[in-house]
Amino acid sequence: NVPERSACLFSAVVHVMELFVSVSTPPSDLIQLPQPPTITHQSPKDYIIDPRENIIIHCEAKGKPHPSFSWTRNGTHFDIDQDPNVTMKPHSGTLVVDISRAKAEHYESVYQCTARNKHGTAVSNNIVVQQSRSPLWSKEKIKPIVVQEGVSLVLPCRPPAGLPPPIIFWMDNYFQRLPQSSRVSQSLNGDLYFSNVLKEDSRNDYICYARFPYTQTIQQKQPITVKVLSKPADERKPIFLIPSGPSSSKTVLRGQVLEMECIAEGLPTPEISWTKVSGDLPAKRTSFLHYQRTLRIVNVSESDAGDYRCTGRNRLGSVHHTIHIVVNAAPYWISGAPRNLVLAPGENGVLTCRASGTPKPSVTWAMNGIPIENSPKDLSRTVDKDTIIFTVVQTGSSAVYQCNVSNDYGYLLSNAFVNVLSEPPRVLTPANKVYQVIKNHRALMDCASFGSPIPNITWFKDSRSSTLDGDPYILHDNGTLEIHVAQAHNSGKYTCVARNSLGIYENHIYLEVKEPTRILKQPEYKVVQRGRSVVFECKVKHDPSLIPTMTWLKDDGELPDDERLIVDADSLTISSVTENDSGEYTCIMNTTLDHDSASAQLTVVERPDPPTDLELTDQKKRSVQLTWTPGDEHNSPIQKFLIQYEDIMHHRGHWHNLTEVPGTKTTAHLKLSPYVHYTFRVLAHNGVDFSRPSVPSRVFKTDAAAPDENPTGVQGFGTEHDNLVISWKPLSGFQSNGPGLHYKVSWRPVGGEWTTVTVANNSKFTVSGTPTFVPYEIKVLAANDLGDGPEPAIAHGYSGEDLPIAAPENVQVMVMNSTLAEVHWDPVPSKLIRGHLKGFKVHYWREHSLHKHNSHHMEQILVFSGNHSHGMLPGLHPFSLYSFNVRVYNGKGDGPPSHTQQFETPEGVPGPPTSLTVTNPSPDSLTLEWSPPHVRNGRITGYSLKYQPVNNSNELGPVEELALPANETSVTLSNLKYNTRYKFYLNAKTVRGAGPTIPQEAHTIIDEGKSAHADEYNMHSQSLSTPPPPILMVVFSLVCSALPVSPFGNVTSSVQEGGALISWEYWGPEKNVYVEYIVENKEWQKELVNGSQNIMLKGLKGGLAYRVRLVAKGHHDQSLHQSKELLVTVPAVASRQVDIATQGWFIGLMCAIALLILILLIICFIQRNKGGKYPVKEKEDAHTDPEFQPMKDDDCTFGEYSDNEDHKPLKGSRTPSNGTVKRDDSDDSLVDYGEGGDGQFNEDGSFIGQYSGKSVSRDTAEGHESSEAPSPINAMNSLNSFV
Repeated sequence: NVPERSACLFSAVVHVMELFVSVSTPPSDLIQLPQPPTITHQSPKDYIIDPRENIIIHCEAKGKPHPSFSWTRNGTHFDIDQDPNVTMKPHSGTLVVDISRAKAEHYESVYQCTARNKHGTAVSNNIVVQQSRSPLWSKEKIKPIVVQEGVSLVLPCRPPAGLPPPIIFWMDNYFQRLPQSSRVSQSLNGDLYFSNVLKEDSRNDYICYARFPYTQTIQQKQPITVKVLSKPADERKPIFLIPSGPSSSKTVLRGQVLEMECIAEGLPTPEISWTKVSGDLPAKRTSFLHYQRTLRIVNVSESDAGDYRCTGRNRLGSVHHTIHIVVNAAPYWISGAPRNLVLAPGENGVLTCRASGTPKPSVTWAMNGIPIENSPKDLSRTVDKDTIIFTVVQTGSSAVYQCNVSNDYGYLLSNAFVNVLSEPPRVLTPANKVYQVIKNHRALMDCASFGSPIPNITWFKDSRSSTLDGDPYILHDNGTLEIHVAQAHNSGKYTCVARNSLGIYENHIYLEVKEPTRILKQPEYKVVQRGRSVVFECKVKHDPSLIPTMTWLKDDGELPDDERLIVDADSLTISSVTENDSGEYTCIMNTTLDHDSASAQLTVVERPDPPTDLELTDQKKRSVQLTWTPGDEHNSPIQKFLIQYEDIMHHRGHWHNLTEVPGTKTTAHLKLSPYVHYTFRVLAHNGVDFSRPSVPSRVFKTDAAAPDENPTGVQGFGTEHDNLVISWKPLSGFQSNGPGLHYKVSWRPVGGEWTTVTVANNSKFTVSGTPTFVPYEIKVLAANDLGDGPEPAIAHGYSGEDLPIAAPENVQVMVMNSTLAEVHWDPVPSKLIRGHLKGFKVHYWREHSLHKHNSHHMEQILVFSGNHSHGMLPGLHPFSLYSFNVRVYNGKGDGPPSHTQQFETPEGVPGPPTSLTVTNPSPDSLTLEWSPPHVRNGRITGYSLKYQPVNNSNELGPVEELALPANETSVTLSNLKYNTRYKFYLNAKTVRGAGPTIPQEAHTIIDEGKSAHADEYNMHSQSLSTPPPPILMVVFSLVCSALPVSPFGNVTSSVQEGGALISWEYWGPEKNVYVEYIVENKEWQKELVNGSQNIMLKGLKGGLAYRVRLVAKGHHDQSLHQSKELLVTVPAVASRQVDIATQGWFIGLMCAIALLILILLIICFIQRNKGGKYPVKEKEDAHTDPEFQPMKDDDCTFGEYSDNEDHKPLKGSRTPSNGTVKRDDSDDSLVDYGEGGDGQFNEDGSFIGQYSGKSVSRDTAEGHESSEAPSPINAMNSLNSFV
């Protein structure tokens, strides 16, 4: 196919030419390829020049070899060398005419440029050179124009003809454009049309100006004076001033601008409208100018031909005009200008010169500038109208062909060369070029080649197993390989191969498919109050091999240069935002291959500006209408308006809320009260806050009137038994409605006559001499100088109360259990109460315990509010005698008591034994001694003892149980295991059952016959004639003997908003458990617990520290048990911290640590003293021994211990400053088992008295003279001081 073959060859050649630009170093052999001339730049066909500047006529061309240039002027050869004013630029055909020595109009001619080399000749268009002209306006004297008001008028401009035509506009003497409208407008020819003149059109400076664009000169016509007479003309229907007649016609060329105008005169001013008779107006290309008087259509096409109708219309009628449009066309290309051909010898080709126009244009051909019919004959060339067909071209037939298409409206001239070459293939795309593309995008890999014949392109990938010519690959005609949707597996090495009959050429390129850039977290829409900060997040994912660049834009422009805007890696922070920061913010993530962007809007809001322009209208006696102008909303719509008022007569300086209206309204009808001097202000409220108040309105005064309402809160009560006090809430000055406010107070006994008094400047009135507690009806009427208020409502009250005169009767008691009794009584008659019944009080007290007849007379009172006939007495002591009475009380006080009665509470379970101690330990027996329960709650019937062994893993052995008689307080347990720890549990019993246990632990001692140490011990004991004391003791007595047996545990406190919450665990039998607390050495306050294990202490004052303890009391109200004291600090702001020192687990942990330290000290002592020899080195300064420091007083810790010498004695036990060891009588120590005597030294210097006790005399000043040996006694005393 010859045309397709030629097109392909042409595209290949064009691509080669483009590569000359894109390739930094084109192959030298390609640069040297022969090429006929091609015109690359020339001046326009109609070339208008400025006569004040040199004339430059452009003509540029390329070719190989470079072409030479020549010119024709008006169809004949233009010998440039013969004209000294004309020069040609080097290596160019451009002419430069120096007009400094010649006139420009001398060179007004038709020029044509010719470029030639040995392969052909190219010619330019005919260039018509004309100089621009701006002639002067002819001098003329214009007479003033006098017209009657309402008639039409045309002011002619008629500027001088110029080249190009001038731009016309009308101005006054002050160079201000004259105003135009639908009544006054300028026509296309520059005249000024008045559809009708008005009186204000009179002026003497109507000036027409003409601006000539090339010379940039402006010329003006003589001013025109218009005088309009004041006698108006009659109204009339429209008549067209232009165009004239019912129809007209106009011709326009395709592609140009069509302008049609219709200007009508009439009174009133006509309105102009346009329609197309045979179709619709082209909306996108149509516009209306000069107040609808001009219809403009751009880029006219043949479809715009037809009839257009303009209509002028006013209220008196209408007028029509039809314009017939004819569209002709200068020649234009249908499929583009002819294209260059590069053919190999023996190939075929086609040159096509296909154009159209109206009328139809003619086509002529030339070769190398000579008409083709006059050119040498060529058998391979055939001319067929607009086509030249080349068949089997031969070397040497290269030439440039000119196609000329012309009709009455113009011409087209195009050059196209035919270049016959014979070249092997070459790939011009750089070798090993790397293409990078984003995944799922299109990949294009070039294989730009050159050759003649045109090379055939094939593509291979990696192993070259097959050509790439199917899905997903697309091979384009120019050799480019396309992958429509690239994926990761498409990455790799590609090879393109170019072949023709003269050879083969291949090139390698590489494709890399990258992951796309995506914004994972887009910035979000933000609404922020002014002055705050805002953060826009923009988190992005991208291919790691690509370098990203984050850019932020505001409203599609750069971010403002402001230090408040901080751009981080994935966010934009704006601090202290202002209203200027509002807008759209866009984050753009760019890489070298792609980008992604996301936008979010920032709206900066602020409370609204205050309303303005308050105005009072529609003023009436008790109402007024208030209007205002809203202030700026600041991007947050106003939701409501709050209207406030100030009563400058009664409450000056105090603003009160009156009403609210929706934010969409700017007016409010306000209902007012009489006798008030109102001033109003308005506040606007949006989503942020209220605005500042508006400027107050003017004062609006309402007239006085009688009160509209009466006082509220009317009540009657007595302060004495014979009076009635009537009180009420007085009316405010705002409610008084007028001057002279006073009250008419009326009262009567129910069913009696009204008594009325007038009261002013007071809010109560006392009626004296009333009977005791009698019902009254009361009313209070408000009045002022203008009259009385409405009839008041009747209130009810009572005269004063007196003490009740009767006691409850038929009082009975029923004992429910050992701690609870129920009291019953009959109600007291109302007349004997003599007041409002408040309730009943039961007074009761414990006479004595039935076990011990010691007296207890602490009276307790239980109050039962309301009309009750029975009540419960909780928290009683078991096995006790109680007395009680009942009395009624009213608002005045208590009545007389009922007859005092007594009742007994039954027995209960006893409390735990008061103490439990272990004595006389031996290898297989122990003696337990105890004291009876302090709280017996009945007759003790016996005791129950349980015990069980405990091994080293704290595992409990089998339980043994003994029942003991009530009169026993000790028991000896035999047949126990030696060196074994036992747990003991002892409780007492009554007929009601067993009480809580008291626990204890003890060790049996080590068998003396089983250790060498025992022999040594016996030797010392024989020399002292004393029985051997045990080395191991009752551990619990050593560590915790100072701790009392308490039924309270895990006592904690927590300060909360309502007070201090005290919690505990309690396993004692006593039911009377109290929480006692004291502050600043005042009296102890107590609260009954009633069987609970927590209580909220309310009413504690902030900033004070309270001592709190739990107390369990027995039958005789004596304190049997109490917990450790807690220090509860109530801060100004409630704290929830818990004192760790009061936690049970903490106390247990400390005891365990102390026990462990004690055992370690004893073991160390035994080990270091084996052999019984001790150096006599102890002095008063023993504590300064650097190898052992005593326990530190300040932090209750032991000093560092060193064991460098095997035979050093244990030193450093803590002693008083006088060198003696003082101990409490209750302390358990080895001294208790000694028989007297001071310590003595053996002959070898060892201390014999180490295991002997010390007499009282040792506690005297003698201690200053001697030192005592380290012993477990001193260590245990130190431990006791620590605990």
